[in-house]
Amino acid sequence: MAGRLKDRIAVVTAAGQGIGRAIAEAFVQEGAIVYASDVDRAKLDGLARAKKARLNVISTRAVESYAAKVGEVDILVNVAGFVHHGTVLDCTEKDWDFSFDLNVKSMHRTIRAFMPGMLARAKARGKSGSIVNLSSGASSLKGAPNRYAYGATKAAVIGLTKAVAADFVAKGIRCNAICPGTIRSPSWEARVEDLGKTVGGKEKALDMFVQRQPMGRVGEPEEVAALALYLASDEASFTTGAAIPVDGGWLI
Repeated sequence: MAGRLKDRIAVVTAAGQGIGRAIAEAFVQEGAIVYASDVDRAKLDGLARAKKARLNVISTRAVESYAAKVGEVDILVNVAGFVHHGTVLDCTEKDWDFSFDLNVKSMHRTIRAFMPGMLARAKARGKSGSIVNLSSGASSLKGAPNRYAYGATKAAVIGLTKAVAADFVAKGIRCNAICPGTIRSPSWEARVEDLGKTVGGKEKALDMFVQRQPMGRVGEPEEVAALALYLASDEASFTTGAAIPVDGGWLI
């Protein structure tokens, strides 16, 4: 099904590694013009056929400037995020504010900055624009141990997604959220390393992650990218306001 995003213009944040990179690569392969950004520009090296730029999504000025340079787009994928580890007793106000700034307010910034151009392009092309936000299974869908601030932010992402979907459902813009479970990525691997220091080694930590997965394995970034590709394409033209798990059965 090559060419599913032919002639589409897409923006993908946090595209330097993990889920963001897999999404950017999938979009490029399906014919999209991809604007890939990351706070660490070097991580974008090797991402073929994408227009690469450094972007700090917790800076309103930077996001607005970037949107002005990119112009009208068809697709916006918000991937940037941070996993805070701990309960309410481990969460300072600084931790809380940073988590919400990066995980939630960054999406407010990008959606607000790109929405006017998305509306104009959707009207001109007669095809719906698509916003895809990365939430999590650890959100309003399920409580997870030691994910107090993270779960709160990802629940907020689902609420934000549904609000945008409701406001623009008749104006040619769809907005959906993907809710991954445990997905292999550099950030996840770092968490495995950290957990290993307290439970007796990396292998034991990895086994603990796998044991909670009904399918007996963690997910791959490409499996999340496949869902993002569907939601960005015309195949999902009747889908908006959804929060869709891709979690190997974790939420069952």
